[in-house]
Amino acid sequence: MTTSCSNRTMPALALSLCALALSACGGSDGSNAKALDLTILHINDHHSHLDAESTTLTLKNAAGASQTVTVELGGFARVTAAFEALAGASKNVLKLHAGDAITGDLYFTQSEGKADADMMNTVCFDAFSIGNHEFDSANAGLVKFIDYLHAGTCKTPVLSANIQPAAGSPLASRMGSYKIIEKDGEKIGVVGLTVKDKTRFASRPDATTQFSDETTSAQSVIDELKQRGVNKIVLLSHLGYAADKTIAAKLSGVDVIIGGDSHTLLGPDSMTGFGLTPSGAYPTQTTDKDGKKVCVAQAWQYSYVVGALDVKFDASGNVTSCSGKPQVLLGDTYKVGSVSASDADATAYRSQLNASGVFRITTPSAAATTVLAPYKAAKDALGLQVAGATTDNLCLRRVPGAKRDTSRSSLGDVCNKDATVIAHGGDIQQLVAEAFLEQGQRFGGADISLQNAGGVRIDIGAGDITVGKVYTLLPFKNTLYRLVMTGAQMKAALEDGVDSVLNGTGSGAYPYTGGLRFAVDMNQAKGSRISNLELRDSTGTWKPFDLAASYKVITNNFTADGGDKYDTLKTIPAAQREDTFLDYADSFLQYVRSKSPLAKPAVANRSTQQYTETP
Repeated sequence: MTTSCSNRTMPALALSLCALALSACGGSDGSNAKALDLTILHINDHHSHLDAESTTLTLKNAAGASQTVTVELGGFARVTAAFEALAGASKNVLKLHAGDAITGDLYFTQSEGKADADMMNTVCFDAFSIGNHEFDSANAGLVKFIDYLHAGTCKTPVLSANIQPAAGSPLASRMGSYKIIEKDGEKIGVVGLTVKDKTRFASRPDATTQFSDETTSAQSVIDELKQRGVNKIVLLSHLGYAADKTIAAKLSGVDVIIGGDSHTLLGPDSMTGFGLTPSGAYPTQTTDKDGKKVCVAQAWQYSYVVGALDVKFDASGNVTSCSGKPQVLLGDTYKVGSVSASDADATAYRSQLNASGVFRITTPSAAATTVLAPYKAAKDALGLQVAGATTDNLCLRRVPGAKRDTSRSSLGDVCNKDATVIAHGGDIQQLVAEAFLEQGQRFGGADISLQNAGGVRIDIGAGDITVGKVYTLLPFKNTLYRLVMTGAQMKAALEDGVDSVLNGTGSGAYPYTGGLRFAVDMNQAKGSRISNLELRDSTGTWKPFDLAASYKVITNNFTADGGDKYDTLKTIPAAQREDTFLDYADSFLQYVRSKSPLAKPAVANRSTQQYTETP
């Protein structure tokens, strides 16, 4: 049995009647209140990643030797199968999704959320919390997604206590603050919560949509639920793991926080031995404002994990214990390099995974696979679709000059001997940097972008540009990061990239920037190779770069984490770095669609204005 009363979606009289009904029913605070064992199965941040992907794990073969083994990871059909199996093994089960269901894969590009909604309905979630990326196509896009979600029989409640759409707007009638769910005669309040500033400034909600303080909003709804006799509260949060722990200490009456947004893997330390290092315990146990136990959990990302949390409540609604483990969903075929594992080795791998308690070898749900099939066919066809065109050959070249990387282009001498490419570097790398700058400006703001040359993989010849070609150009599972940096730090990062070309990882580290241009002299010592920096302002005017000023810099997660020896970027503190979770290939795809036909970037807008090679 489920009961739903919302302080936003119901008129005052209905709220009063609902409160009376809850009081009359007894339940949590009534004379018949009793202890409750509850299992919460949950996911978050699947971001339209509906297909299985692959990962590598460290496992021992039949001879006891450690090997790096490739195995399938996740896929929403495995999520469905895991939910079915785990729910069947428990009496009282909540099935929750903590937000960011959409954007991040061609499934969303192709179906605008319908594939995600249909796959979510194979699980039939009890509640879904709105994430920041649910607003990436504005309120209208979120409304469309909710309508897809509610087209089936599940009618999953869509929740956020701190979002206030304009009165009478389509979104206002499709969401609520909370859902009351009854299990074994006991009422549980599930309260949605959405990260405020990130959604306002890094997504695209309508200007009429208001966002209130997360803590104040959560406490207000918890107090309302307590007044109505509901003493078991689950906060379905899209705030991030660190924020979940912080908000727990500020609230009274919260029992469980099921989180999302930060894509956090939680689990036992033993996972590190397999090559996956968790960021904390599953569940993480902390206390609320009154010193009462709170259980915090999150389930990584991209349909990789189903969280399985067991919570025990006493008759007063207090948490007496919580336990559980993440269920990392794997396939059952194994490769070492490109070679399939022998039967003996596969048996050894399987034994270790089963004994771990956290890796779950899972056969995908046949029913969910059938639901996904037409979308997968459409996604594959989408790769052949024309997204735009270019009037010029967009040449691939990592490093300018006549000495390094002189035969990179698959188009041959038409690119390799192009005078502009030799003088200033790759056309396509420069356009990728410009695309990332534009995407960063649309979602939260950006002054500069930075792209490492080697992250851009192919030329694009004159003519049509297909969707598949964009994803071949930028094939990695990267997202865009926003870093807040000083001008001096930005210059140091450029010095890192150039130094890596000379003394580190090679040509792939060479920096390309949008909105920033400079001169490079490879003969100088590190720290003096980059000079004459200029910033392009909002009017398109180039001005001297201020080393003391603060800038928002968009880059990919690889370089943000120090990849290609971008050591300066790695030192930017957590408070000044944000994963936008904008897929980097999709970001360029949007640029192609909006700017087509593309052409070689103007020399004035190229990051490397002057290049001096070593003798």
